[in-house]
Amino acid sequence: MKTLQTIQKLSKIGKVISTIVFIASIIGVVGCIAGIIALACIPEETFSLGGVTIHGIVEKSDDISIGTCYTMMTIAIIMCAGEAVLAKIAELYFRDELADGTPFTFDGAHKLMRLGICDICIPLGTTIAANIAYEIMKYSLQDVAEMNIDSAVSVGMGIMFILISLLCKYGAELTQSKDTEKKTIS
Repeated sequence: MKTLQTIQKLSKIGKVISTIVFIASIIGVVGCIAGIIALACIPEETFSLGGVTIHGIVEKSDDISIGTCYTMMTIAIIMCAGEAVLAKIAELYFRDELADGTPFTFDGAHKLMRLGICDICIPLGTTIAANIAYEIMKYSLQDVAEMNIDSAVSVGMGIMFILISLLCKYGAELTQSKDTEKKTIS
């Protein structure tokens, strides 16, 4: 039973971390949307500190242009949204596992399998979507800097979740067969 207690503690930690990542990702999405709106709609004189404006800083910079700012924020929206979805799936798995009190359930194994598949597919999908958005914005905006859009596509982590889900399913099968034997004996 000590191992089960350790698993439950790790599930609590996983749930908290997943919740924090979800909230941070939503803040990232909202912050980037606000940044795009601010850059596009608010006159540059509105945010001035000592006569220096954001537009002025960007225009004087050799490395970054307004078009690059828009592009970077758009890409960040896509990446943060994908991370928010993945964090929410993980949070729901940990919540349900804690409610069940064990990872060895058929439903829990199915959800862990889904988490593993999503852990592979979502980062890959967001990277592809971000690259498409970059190419569109590079074509339609001026002075967009070259960017290398790379995501930590966690194939290894996804495969690990999938393998662990199979172990959890096997544990659920063993538990079910023991319960069936007890009922047969009684």
